[in-house]
Amino acid sequence: MTHTDPDAAPLHVVILCHPDDSSFNASVAHAYCDAVRAKGHRVILRDLYAMGFHPVLKGEERPGPAFRLFPDVADELAILQGAVAFVLVYPIWFGTPPAMLKGYVERVLGSGAIARDVQAGAAKSVLTGKVMVSFTSSAMREVWLSLQGQVEGLRSCFDHYIKHAFGLRTARHVHFEQIAPGMDARFVRLCLNDVRLEADKVIRELAEAPAGVGMD
Repeated sequence: MTHTDPDAAPLHVVILCHPDDSSFNASVAHAYCDAVRAKGHRVILRDLYAMGFHPVLKGEERPGPAFRLFPDVADELAILQGAVAFVLVYPIWFGTPPAMLKGYVERVLGSGAIARDVQAGAAKSVLTGKVMVSFTSSAMREVWLSLQGQVEGLRSCFDHYIKHAFGLRTARHVHFEQIAPGMDARFVRLCLNDVRLEADKVIRELAEAPAGVGMD
Protein backbone atom coordinates (compact mmCIF):
# COMPACT_ATOMS: atom_id res chain seq x y z
CA MET A 1 0.00 0.00 0.00
CA THR A 2 1.26 3.48 -0.89
CA HIS A 3 1.13 6.07 1.86
CA THR A 4 0.93 9.74 0.91
CA ASP A 5 2.71 12.27 3.09
CA PRO A 6 0.03 14.86 3.98
CA ASP A 7 2.73 17.52 4.38
CA ALA A 8 3.67 17.04 0.72
CA ALA A 9 0.14 17.76 -0.53
CA PRO A 10 -0.35 21.03 -2.48
CA LEU A 11 -1.03 24.00 -0.22
CA HIS A 12 -3.72 26.65 -0.80
CA VAL A 13 -3.68 29.86 1.26
CA VAL A 14 -7.07 31.57 1.59
CA ILE A 15 -7.18 35.23 2.65
CA LEU A 16 -10.60 36.17 4.05
CA CYS A 17 -11.31 39.87 4.48
CA HIS A 18 -14.68 40.47 6.16
CA PRO A 19 -15.42 41.64 9.73
CA ASP A 20 -18.38 39.24 10.24
CA ASP A 21 -17.38 35.62 10.81
CA SER A 22 -20.90 34.50 9.85
CA SER A 23 -20.96 36.47 6.59
CA PHE A 24 -21.52 35.13 3.09
CA ASN A 25 -17.83 35.77 2.44
CA ALA A 26 -16.88 33.58 5.39
CA SER A 27 -19.12 30.83 3.98
CA VAL A 28 -17.34 31.16 0.62
CA ALA A 29 -13.93 30.85 2.29
CA HIS A 30 -14.95 27.76 4.25
CA ALA A 31 -16.59 26.17 1.20
CA TYR A 32 -13.36 26.56 -0.76
CA CYS A 33 -11.30 25.17 2.12
CA ASP A 34 -13.59 22.16 2.50
CA ALA A 35 -13.53 21.49 -1.25
CA VAL A 36 -9.75 21.38 -1.55
CA ARG A 37 -9.35 19.35 1.64
CA ALA A 38 -11.78 16.81 0.22
CA LYS A 39 -9.37 16.34 -2.70
CA GLY A 40 -6.40 15.73 -0.41
CA HIS A 41 -4.91 19.22 -0.64
CA ARG A 42 -3.83 21.30 2.34
CA VAL A 43 -5.28 24.71 3.07
CA ILE A 44 -4.53 27.54 5.48
CA LEU A 45 -7.22 30.15 6.14
CA ARG A 46 -6.07 33.61 7.17
CA ASP A 47 -9.00 35.68 8.48
CA LEU A 48 -7.55 39.19 8.50
CA TYR A 49 -10.15 40.73 10.80
CA ALA A 50 -10.08 37.83 13.27
CA MET A 51 -6.27 38.02 13.30
CA GLY A 52 -6.34 41.75 13.96
CA PHE A 53 -4.04 42.29 10.99
CA HIS A 54 -2.64 45.83 10.98
CA PRO A 55 -3.10 47.22 7.46
CA VAL A 56 -1.26 50.52 7.80
CA LEU A 57 2.10 50.57 6.01
CA LYS A 58 4.85 51.93 8.25
CA GLY A 59 7.58 54.23 6.99
CA GLU A 60 10.27 51.61 7.64
CA GLU A 61 8.44 49.13 5.41
CA ARG A 62 9.05 51.17 2.28
CA PRO A 63 12.02 50.05 0.14
CA GLY A 64 15.24 51.78 1.09
CA PRO A 65 18.22 51.71 3.46
CA ALA A 66 15.94 51.78 6.53
CA PHE A 67 13.72 48.92 5.32
CA ARG A 68 12.48 46.68 8.11
CA LEU A 69 10.52 43.43 7.90
CA PHE A 70 8.04 43.35 10.78
CA PRO A 71 7.23 39.99 12.45
CA ASP A 72 3.58 39.90 11.37
CA VAL A 73 4.56 40.37 7.72
CA ALA A 74 7.34 37.78 8.03
CA ASP A 75 4.77 35.30 9.34
CA GLU A 76 2.47 35.88 6.36
CA LEU A 77 5.32 35.58 3.86
CA ALA A 78 6.42 32.29 5.44
CA ILE A 79 2.90 30.90 5.06
CA LEU A 80 2.63 32.00 1.43
CA GLN A 81 6.08 30.69 0.55
CA GLY A 82 5.07 27.06 0.19
CA ALA A 83 1.65 27.60 -1.38
CA VAL A 84 0.68 26.76 -4.95
CA ALA A 85 -2.64 28.64 -4.86
CA PHE A 86 -3.47 32.03 -3.39
CA VAL A 87 -7.16 32.81 -2.79
CA LEU A 88 -8.74 36.16 -1.92
CA VAL A 89 -12.28 36.39 -0.52
CA TYR A 90 -13.69 39.87 0.02
CA PRO A 91 -16.72 42.14 -0.49
CA ILE A 92 -16.90 45.16 -2.76
CA TRP A 93 -17.54 48.22 -0.61
CA PHE A 94 -18.15 51.55 -2.35
CA GLY A 95 -16.60 50.17 -5.50
CA THR A 96 -13.35 48.91 -3.98
CA PRO A 97 -11.97 46.12 -1.78
CA PRO A 98 -11.89 46.73 2.01
CA ALA A 99 -9.02 48.92 3.23
CA MET A 100 -7.80 45.95 5.29
CA LEU A 101 -7.11 43.99 2.09
CA LYS A 102 -5.38 46.92 0.41
CA GLY A 103 -3.11 47.08 3.43
CA TYR A 104 -2.36 43.36 3.11
CA VAL A 105 -1.30 43.90 -0.49
CA GLU A 106 0.92 46.85 0.45
CA ARG A 107 2.52 45.33 3.55
CA VAL A 108 2.73 41.63 2.64
CA LEU A 109 2.58 41.10 -1.12
CA GLY A 110 4.54 44.25 -1.85
CA SER A 111 7.07 43.78 0.94
CA GLY A 112 10.45 45.02 -0.29
CA ALA A 113 9.25 45.44 -3.87
CA ILE A 114 10.95 48.22 -5.85
CA ALA A 115 8.91 50.08 -8.49
CA ARG A 116 11.38 49.60 -11.33
CA ASP A 117 11.52 45.84 -10.66
CA VAL A 118 7.73 45.64 -10.65
CA GLN A 119 7.57 47.47 -13.97
CA ALA A 120 10.23 45.20 -15.46
CA GLY A 121 8.49 42.08 -14.19
CA ALA A 122 11.53 41.30 -12.07
CA ALA A 123 10.11 41.85 -8.58
CA LYS A 124 10.93 39.06 -6.13
CA SER A 125 7.66 37.73 -4.77
CA VAL A 126 6.29 34.75 -2.86
CA LEU A 127 3.47 34.69 -5.44
CA THR A 128 5.67 33.99 -8.45
CA GLY A 129 4.29 31.09 -10.49
CA LYS A 130 1.26 30.57 -8.27
CA VAL A 131 -2.43 30.45 -9.18
CA MET A 132 -4.63 33.23 -7.79
CA VAL A 133 -8.40 33.08 -7.38
CA SER A 134 -10.54 35.99 -6.20
CA PHE A 135 -14.07 35.56 -4.87
CA THR A 136 -15.89 38.87 -4.50
CA SER A 137 -19.42 39.85 -3.57
CA SER A 138 -21.64 42.91 -3.73
CA ALA A 139 -25.18 43.83 -2.81
CA MET A 140 -25.45 45.49 -6.23
CA ARG A 141 -26.26 43.84 -9.54
CA GLU A 142 -23.14 43.22 -11.62
CA VAL A 143 -24.63 45.02 -14.62
CA TRP A 144 -25.00 48.19 -12.50
CA LEU A 145 -21.42 47.88 -11.26
CA SER A 146 -20.25 47.44 -14.85
CA LEU A 147 -22.02 50.62 -15.90
CA GLN A 148 -20.11 52.47 -13.18
CA GLY A 149 -16.84 51.03 -14.47
CA GLN A 150 -16.29 49.15 -11.22
CA VAL A 151 -16.00 45.61 -12.59
CA GLU A 152 -13.39 46.40 -15.23
CA GLY A 153 -11.63 48.81 -12.87
CA LEU A 154 -11.25 46.17 -10.15
CA ARG A 155 -10.00 43.54 -12.57
CA SER A 156 -7.47 45.99 -14.00
CA CYS A 157 -6.09 47.46 -10.78
CA PHE A 158 -6.32 44.36 -8.61
CA ASP A 159 -6.39 41.10 -10.61
CA HIS A 160 -4.40 42.17 -13.66
CA TYR A 161 -1.93 44.31 -11.74
CA ILE A 162 -1.25 41.75 -9.00
CA LYS A 163 -0.85 38.98 -11.59
CA HIS A 164 1.79 40.83 -13.58
CA ALA A 165 3.46 42.75 -10.75
CA PHE A 166 4.08 39.64 -8.68
CA GLY A 167 4.52 37.04 -11.42
CA LEU A 168 1.42 34.92 -10.88
CA ARG A 169 0.82 32.18 -13.41
CA THR A 170 -2.94 32.76 -13.66
CA ALA A 171 -5.54 34.97 -11.99
CA ARG A 172 -9.16 33.87 -11.90
CA HIS A 173 -12.15 35.84 -10.59
CA VAL A 174 -15.62 34.78 -9.48
CA HIS A 175 -18.10 37.50 -8.50
CA PHE A 176 -21.40 37.04 -6.66
CA GLU A 177 -24.02 39.75 -7.10
CA GLN A 178 -27.02 40.78 -4.97
CA ILE A 179 -25.54 39.42 -1.75
CA ALA A 180 -27.63 40.93 1.04
CA PRO A 181 -29.41 39.99 4.28
CA GLY A 182 -32.47 37.82 3.74
CA MET A 183 -31.10 36.04 0.67
CA ASP A 184 -32.90 32.91 -0.40
CA ALA A 185 -31.16 29.84 1.05
CA ARG A 186 -31.28 28.07 -2.30
CA PHE A 187 -29.46 31.00 -3.93
CA VAL A 188 -26.72 30.78 -1.29
CA ARG A 189 -26.36 27.04 -1.88
CA LEU A 190 -25.98 27.63 -5.61
CA CYS A 191 -23.29 30.25 -4.99
CA LEU A 192 -21.36 27.93 -2.67
CA ASN A 193 -21.61 25.18 -5.25
CA ASP A 194 -19.97 27.57 -7.72
CA VAL A 195 -17.15 27.98 -5.20
CA ARG A 196 -16.66 24.21 -5.06
CA LEU A 197 -16.64 24.00 -8.84
CA GLU A 198 -14.00 26.73 -8.99
CA ALA A 199 -11.92 24.86 -6.43
CA ASP A 200 -12.11 21.79 -8.66
CA LYS A 201 -10.91 23.87 -11.63
CA VAL A 202 -7.94 25.13 -9.63
CA ILE A 203 -7.02 21.59 -8.59
CA ARG A 204 -7.17 20.42 -12.20
CA GLU A 205 -5.03 23.35 -13.30
CA LEU A 206 -2.46 22.54 -10.64
CA ALA A 207 -2.44 18.88 -11.66
CA GLU A 208 -1.66 19.88 -15.26
CA ALA A 209 1.15 22.27 -14.30
CA PRO A 210 4.79 21.21 -14.72
CA ALA A 211 6.34 19.75 -11.59
CA GLY A 212 7.56 22.41 -9.18
CA VAL A 213 5.56 25.27 -10.69
CA GLY A 214 4.26 27.58 -8.00
CA MET A 215 6.64 26.29 -5.36
CA ASP A 216 9.49 28.51 -4.15
